[in-house]
Amino acid sequence: QVQLVESGGGLVQAGGTLRLSCAASGRTFEFYDMGWFRQAPGKEREFVAAIRWSGSTTYADSVKGRFTISRDNAKTTVYLQMNSLKPDDTAIYYCAAKRVGVSNFEYWGQGTQVTVSS
Repeated sequence: QVQLVESGGGLVQAGGTLRLSCAASGRTFEFYDMGWFRQAPGKEREFVAAIRWSGSTTYADSVKGRFTISRDNAKTTVYLQMNSLKPDDTAIYYCAAKRVGVSNFEYWGQGTQVTVSS
């Protein structure tokens, strides 16, 4: 069982930056793939970025070049650095985790609100 707690959301102007953090419980964090998803009002949840246990990363086209996902296994924390924010990035951002080899993300945080004003 993994518990995830996000932080770092807030209100920022377009063009600004935010860094989200996701603190994970559990002793085997290094063997989990981690991801960030988001859900905007009236829309379905969508993938944002993922980082595998190996450190390899994947990004949605909409955030490529602007967002960076990273992890600190010693702190059992995953980060999402968000630069050049746009109003379309406004959403609740969720951290997720899954065991290596499992297809779908198994564990989810409660979410943190990101609002980008124009």
